[in-house]
Amino acid sequence: CFSTTNFVEKSHPDLLNEAWVWNVFDLYFLFVYFCPALYLCRDFRYKRFAERLAQLEEAEGAFDYFTLSYRSFGIQRRSDNGLVLREWAPGAEAVFLTGDFNSWEKQSHPFTQKEYGKWELYLSPKVDKSPAIKKSGLISGPFLSVSLTFLLSRPQFQHPRPPRPSSLRIYEAHVGISSPEEKIASYRNFTRDVLPRIKDLGYNCVQLMAIMEHAYYASFGYQVTNFFAASSRFGTPDDLKHLVDTAHSMGITVLLDMVHSHASSNTEDGLNYFDGTDSCFFHGGSRGNHSLWGSRLFNYSSWEVVRFLLSNLRWWMEEYHFDGFRFDAVTSMLYHHHGIGTSFSGNYSEYFGIHVDEDALVYLMLANHILHKLYPQCITVAEDVSGMPGLCRSIEEGGLGFDYRLTMAVPDKWIQVLKEVRDEDWDLKNIVQTLTNRRRGEASITYAESHDQALVGDKSLAFWLMDKEMYTNMSALTAMTPVIDRGIQLHKLIRLLTHSLGGEGYLNFMGNEFGHPEWLDFPRKGNNESYHYARRQFNLVDIEHLRYRQLYAFDRDMNLTEDKYGWLAAGQAAVTTLNQADKVIVFERSNLLFIFNFHPCNSYIDYRVAVEHAGKYKIKLNSDELQYGGHGRLVQDTEFFTEPMPFNGRAQSFLVMPTHVSLNKQMCS
Repeated sequence: CFSTTNFVEKSHPDLLNEAWVWNVFDLYFLFVYFCPALYLCRDFRYKRFAERLAQLEEAEGAFDYFTLSYRSFGIQRRSDNGLVLREWAPGAEAVFLTGDFNSWEKQSHPFTQKEYGKWELYLSPKVDKSPAIKKSGLISGPFLSVSLTFLLSRPQFQHPRPPRPSSLRIYEAHVGISSPEEKIASYRNFTRDVLPRIKDLGYNCVQLMAIMEHAYYASFGYQVTNFFAASSRFGTPDDLKHLVDTAHSMGITVLLDMVHSHASSNTEDGLNYFDGTDSCFFHGGSRGNHSLWGSRLFNYSSWEVVRFLLSNLRWWMEEYHFDGFRFDAVTSMLYHHHGIGTSFSGNYSEYFGIHVDEDALVYLMLANHILHKLYPQCITVAEDVSGMPGLCRSIEEGGLGFDYRLTMAVPDKWIQVLKEVRDEDWDLKNIVQTLTNRRRGEASITYAESHDQALVGDKSLAFWLMDKEMYTNMSALTAMTPVIDRGIQLHKLIRLLTHSLGGEGYLNFMGNEFGHPEWLDFPRKGNNESYHYARRQFNLVDIEHLRYRQLYAFDRDMNLTEDKYGWLAAGQAAVTTLNQADKVIVFERSNLLFIFNFHPCNSYIDYRVAVEHAGKYKIKLNSDELQYGGHGRLVQDTEFFTEPMPFNGRAQSFLVMPTHVSLNKQMCS
């Protein structure tokens, strides 16, 4: 470095040449020093993971035993119906058990202090040999509520977990809002009424939100108060088990929305100040508080916190037979800044450095390692907005071991386009770039919209497209207005383009498949505790003359077509036409040819498209069919034959008839 500086000063006194020489040096510095640093970071992370895994195996016997700690903590029933209670409360001076079993006497049942901050209590069986606490008894504690399952009936699951899907089509769902009625729906309601719809729509996976117990309904389940309890507002544990078992009988995989990024700050019914300190499960002081969410942040360097969280994963897999997890707010876990006020540009310096929470990163590696070793078919999905490299690479490669990451930029792009850009000004290159801009070798789940876009303060795609006309002009008994016509056609095209071009998995939030009107808003003081918007109006699909039924049909056949041809499991698409003037996108994926015309006015006759494989082509899915709310302007059984005419980098091509006609001719006057 010094010799280079001397060389610059002596041989290149002018500033321009000095800058040029330093640029060359900078490139040398980057390749010689920074790139190896990436490998060092990878090796460092894997080394920390391996050390942590070896430590827990040495101290606990095996990671299998360590992650089954829920069987030794909480309440455990002996063969004579005596109860052993064990909790971890390192900051406590004394611990007592209280509940309706002892008339809520606060100090009648003290725990005995053990080593490492653990406390134990033994309750003898009653005179009639029954447990001292009945199954409907009320008590509290991090592991205690979970362990009440020992008192509940344990129904046998009748159906095995289905094979892991090669093409993952996820139906994101919330049990409480799954009814058209203005109430909190139940697990049984969801099992009876919603699972058959999911199956009919061709989704092979349901992702359940807000299952982990949470006191505040409007938190969407993201302010967890009890990690070892299924939300009681939806029914009993047996009801949830029946839901999962029924889904498995339909061949539907079930994922749980897992919140290990933070916890509710509640003290009466949550983990906060459980042992009288602010640092039992969490970081002490300001580091343990999320400044935007008002929640507590776990201390992933703590041995017992890792035990608690890994045991929590095992419990949901073992007790409820979930097939995997969608890990929420991974970005908040990965960085000390939690993503607050941070814009990620993709520069590697954003992902490696002291701002990364290596303890949280190692915890996620442990979680993925254990889940995939013990349950080889398990699916893990990361919600990360930062684009952390290696998130979905194997742990042996220095990655974090997730199976999929969510491509969260895509729904933001669609909302931005609909809000800010006229149809004729859509930048197709930018849209395609957003859909295809993902890390190679790391599988992505793409979606046009999720629950985030449905929440109050935002709008679903359907509402952005059709707004108030959805209340008055969705009847198929009357002619479509220009607004409804445009909205229905673009709703289908946006979803199909996202589905086919955007990733290796696809996600849809419940109800959005048929263009659910309005927004989502939970009961709160600001809306007079109303349930009017905390529901999904599936009844709209059942009314034959409403056009919601047409959007539902297209979504179903889109999924069924993917199920037949498997484009999600294929490699990334090859885009052969991206014509900004014509507003046409053409690409190949999984031996299928996709042709999109987004022009608001023009249709095209004898439009040439390039293909890789010679032969005969037939239409397999046509958004303009009448049953999908289209205009029926294409002959469905038309056959197209290739000719050896090179075009757009392909040796074969053919001419297609009109790909689309005006969506709204009034826009082109």
